[in-house]
Amino acid sequence: MAKPNPFRYFKASPEIIRLTVMMYVRFPLPLRNVEDLLHERGIEISHETVRFWWNRFGPMFASEIRKNRVSRMRSFSNWRWHLDEVFVKINGETHYLWRAVDHEGEILESYVTKRRNRKAALKFLRKSMKRYGRPEIIVTDKLRSYGAAMKVIGNAGRQETGRWRNNRAENFHLPFRRRERAMLRFRKMRCLQKFAAVHSSVHNHFNQERHLYSRDNFKINRSAALSEWRQLCSA
Repeated sequence: MAKPNPFRYFKASPEIIRLTVMMYVRFPLPLRNVEDLLHERGIEISHETVRFWWNRFGPMFASEIRKNRVSRMRSFSNWRWHLDEVFVKINGETHYLWRAVDHEGEILESYVTKRRNRKAALKFLRKSMKRYGRPEIIVTDKLRSYGAAMKVIGNAGRQETGRWRNNRAENFHLPFRRRERAMLRFRKMRCLQKFAAVHSSVHNHFNQERHLYSRDNFKINRSAALSEWRQLCSA
């Protein structure tokens, strides 16, 4: 049975929708800036259309990117995870965005909670392991909630803590922080969870770690990532 075409009832072409979603999610741009940039390319849409398209198609694109990567990631034999949490304000109330990053710099999971206790850490770990399996090593900071949660799972012997060991996960909060400032913070916990999940998948797709490659190889990888993006959700 053929998959239904997600762009069926939209007047705009799939190429324009993909470009709009990519510009808004990938770069720290407000809605109206995306509208202005598209206007320079001869594409006339309002900022509310940008909001509607990313809400409608962003999770769909992120799901397809994630689906293509999960099977490959499960084959790692020396998989090392880095876990960290960051404070996020929603209407003046502090929430916590938990993030799991692997040893290759892929953001595996993003999860939002109101607490930073054992129950929240346990739910985050179970959700991540259900999708990706169990890693060999889990690197965390010295938050006690991690140790308590890993004792319940039976994974306490695989935990590593130490100064500077978890810099990989902490550095991956920076792109999200830039995006948060451009959006003037979040209004709802559900919106934060949705955007964090979409932003993580899009960041993984276009993150080429240019410092590890020569200029020629980086250009090839960047072109390949853009070509794959243009084929997402194609009929």
